[in-house]
Amino acid sequence: MQRGGLGTRSLNARLQVALNGKAEPKITRFGWTFSPGDKVIQNVNDYGKEVFNGDIGFIEEISVEEGWVVVRFDGRLVSYEVGELDELSLAYVITIHRSQGSEYPAVVIPVAMQHYMLLRRNLLYTGVTRGRSLVVVIGEVKALGMAVHSQRVVGRVTNLVGRLQ
Repeated sequence: MQRGGLGTRSLNARLQVALNGKAEPKITRFGWTFSPGDKVIQNVNDYGKEVFNGDIGFIEEISVEEGWVVVRFDGRLVSYEVGELDELSLAYVITIHRSQGSEYPAVVIPVAMQHYMLLRRNLLYTGVTRGRSLVVVIGEVKALGMAVHSQRVVGRVTNLVGRLQ
């Protein structure tokens, strides 16, 4: 989840302070504070910049005076004007949904009753299978039990059958 004390927004803010809190300069836009060295994720496809939803990079440089930020994505530098920073968010923590299709050296999955609506076996499985070397599941035993024993699958509302016909 994104909201709450164990949501991605809160955990990103805490980890940013712990891992990169002294970095300067800082620039705040669209509810996020960015600093050089921060891990960020692209939120939308930007064909002009050739960066796409889910791409993860690191902030290389910020000019508060001139109003730009430079992010390194896989060795390639991409510039953003201050008004474009809504395309980025911190990526110290991402949701399981955002992690689908990727692997990471280490994964930490908080499991708590506040995530009641998302305590499903398929989501837990997806999160656990993202880790290459280390997976840590931390949280409430009751919540983990609910996730493991949940067999409800939320149906997707699509018009795929109609389109195929």
